[in-house]
Amino acid sequence: MSAPSPNRLLRLFFKTPIVLYRLRMGWLLGSRFLLLTHKGRRTGRTRQTVLEVVGYDRAIPEAVVIAAWGVRAQWVRNLEARPAIGVQIGRACWTAPEHRILDPKRAAEVIAAYRHEHPLAARAIGKLLGWPLDATSPAYEQFVQTLCAVAFRPAPPGGAGS
Repeated sequence: MSAPSPNRLLRLFFKTPIVLYRLRMGWLLGSRFLLLTHKGRRTGRTRQTVLEVVGYDRAIPEAVVIAAWGVRAQWVRNLEARPAIGVQIGRACWTAPEHRILDPKRAAEVIAAYRHEHPLAARAIGKLLGWPLDATSPAYEQFVQTLCAVAFRPAPPGGAGS
């Protein structure tokens, strides 16, 4: 079970925040969204994707995002081919960030915390993407198993991203 592919209007809506980042106004989005810069796996062209942050730990720092269309998401497939070029979140820029795919149990924990911290946004996104909203339903458990949650953090000093 995964969300249906986005239609053109939804794609346009999701790409709108990129304009803010290109105008150097991404800080207006705070730590709720990040700009991922990556390379296309076939073309090698630089791509940019704005993703909603569902978990952010400033102390590490680490930002967790969810691929709304699971492993079919182009940015996820591109990360599988080569590491990210950069991440910008608020005023912070991470060059060659490390990334890791979270296991389904950890992804479910992040989603549960997000639903608790941002109930209106979680409900709206769930309805928009066709995600089950009731955490006690079997459909929700199946949905969580199909999620692709990715955590990004700055590369250690002197190290390369993974």
